[in-house]
Amino acid sequence: MTRVLLAVNLAGLIAALVRSRELLEAVEQFAQIATSLEPSLLASLVVLHLLDRQLRRLTYPVGLAIAFALVAAIVCGVAGGLSALGLGLASPAWSVGYAFLMCAALAAYFSLRERAFSPALAEARLQALQARIRPHFLFNSINAVLSLMRQDPRRAETALEDLAELFRSVMTDNRNLVTLEEEVVLTRRYLELEHLRLGERLVVQWQVDPACLPALVPPMVLQPLVENAVYHGIEPGSQPGTIDISARRVGDQVRLELVNPYWPEHQHRQGNRMALANIGERLLLHFDVEASLETSIVDDRFRICINIPWKTAVGAR
Repeated sequence: MTRVLLAVNLAGLIAALVRSRELLEAVEQFAQIATSLEPSLLASLVVLHLLDRQLRRLTYPVGLAIAFALVAAIVCGVAGGLSALGLGLASPAWSVGYAFLMCAALAAYFSLRERAFSPALAEARLQALQARIRPHFLFNSINAVLSLMRQDPRRAETALEDLAELFRSVMTDNRNLVTLEEEVVLTRRYLELEHLRLGERLVVQWQVDPACLPALVPPMVLQPLVENAVYHGIEPGSQPGTIDISARRVGDQVRLELVNPYWPEHQHRQGNRMALANIGERLLLHFDVEASLETSIVDDRFRICINIPWKTAVGAR
């Protein structure tokens, strides 16, 4: 929607500049164009948004033809009403012609963009990004398991099962989204392994709304962030540190938040920004601009907030 709004208004601005000789005249021309442009544009976006699910079920040519027809009908109606009030700059026929031209240009743009981010290319980039995730804790965990073999064989066996599950998740195919519940289970397994090393120094507080568990998220999106929190927030300190992990639904999005201690003197350690950039790019590939990742530092606490569009598997609520 943002791209459509910007593109159409940019076209209106260009038209105003072409018609004018001075800047002030261009501003007046654009204001007049906007009087006819904005009502039709906003009404078209609202109608197409409301019919989004129905249009997605159709083939692309049929859906596109219906979208063109809807826009033409809306533009014709708005232009006719404005002309009757003496506010329109162009006749309904000309307005519909401009609308068709703009629709064709936008359809071509979105088609080219879809090809640029085709599944094959996106999958290749996702595989390359996922391949960079090689948690350093694996080596530390192996040493911790070895130290438990004689003292607590049952706990060592459980730790090896957790380790095997983490290896499986790191190496698995990541073309498909997974449920938040799977990510939470995987992260808990990781934290159990870190508890072997850090003991009481590692305190984790979970606040996950059960209603969010069916939500679909990129694989390995939560565990690397928690690993960063342990590496940069818990390991540098000598006293117990707390990591807060929360997940809740906010409107039509799932919000993941992670807060951990912040040690400015240890921020030269490598890997934090790389991991954040990695996850940010994976979110972009999966959800485009609908997802976001934000970081902030408040009262010696490092906060990460991720917003992901609410999606569930077929049949899930």
